[in-house]
Amino acid sequence: MQKMILIIGACGQIGTELTLALREKFGNDRVVASDIREGNESLMASGPFEILDATNYQAIENVIMHYEINEVYLMAAMLSATAEKFPMRAWDLNMNSLFNVLNLAKDKKISKVFWPSSIAVFGPNTPKEDTPQHTIMEPSTVYGISKQSGERWCSYYFKKYGVDVRSVRYPGLISWKTLPGGGTTDYAIDIYHNALAGKKFTCFLGEQTKLPMMYMDDAIRATIDIMESDAENIKERSSYNLAAMSFTPAEIAQSIQKHIPDFEIDYEPDFRQAIADSWPSSIDDTEAQKDWKWKAQFTLEQTTVEMLENLKN
Repeated sequence: MQKMILIIGACGQIGTELTLALREKFGNDRVVASDIREGNESLMASGPFEILDATNYQAIENVIMHYEINEVYLMAAMLSATAEKFPMRAWDLNMNSLFNVLNLAKDKKISKVFWPSSIAVFGPNTPKEDTPQHTIMEPSTVYGISKQSGERWCSYYFKKYGVDVRSVRYPGLISWKTLPGGGTTDYAIDIYHNALAGKKFTCFLGEQTKLPMMYMDDAIRATIDIMESDAENIKERSSYNLAAMSFTPAEIAQSIQKHIPDFEIDYEPDFRQAIADSWPSSIDDTEAQKDWKWKAQFTLEQTTVEMLENLKN
């Protein structure tokens, strides 16, 4: 049976690049993109697209039946900073979309599911440095609560119904292809845009706020790698820790100043500071390395070069 993939939330920060990467790997016609609204030109031109509400079970089922889909990547979610403003809407979107896809898998309408978790599952009582795979969570944000709940449901559906669901806990993601989507780590994208525009950057986090981050190319590779791994290698059915680099706003500014010496930054922490303070500063992803051979490739210096070069062009 040939692989047919549906991406729900294909127009978001990760979804856009994931769609293009999967189309390149498996063929444009075998990857159906979907979202509540249309995406950018390259996404729309590259293959089939459906307008789809992730909270509408019937609509998702119809698309799955029509295209004979067997794998779903559920990327639709309301991110951390936005979710704090609209708690009930965030909970509704983040949880009901997951139940829809898990239930379709339970009923054998699809055979494999990818669902993204996040470092937001961790909370103020989690060990900050080298946060282990299994540890105290106690998230303090709406987004984190929804992601931790989702992890537990993924594990439950695997154990109870044999659903082949796979997940990674994304750190903050940095990309030049799509604009920030309302996440607490999105300052690390905005800062490059400001630097290239010759503008002083005002950061909404304090200068020593160290957070785990990852260049988007690594995140896309991890997502596809975990889905392509043999099922018996996937030991964690809640979600895997994923790590690449950790840095502070001051450190990313210094890496930019090596290329743009007159770039200036100042700091005005807002409500997002409390969110960042509840998260780890570095992540231990030994389990992912061991089980499905994960290894990040991009450092902060390489990320800065990639961001500046690509945004310039």
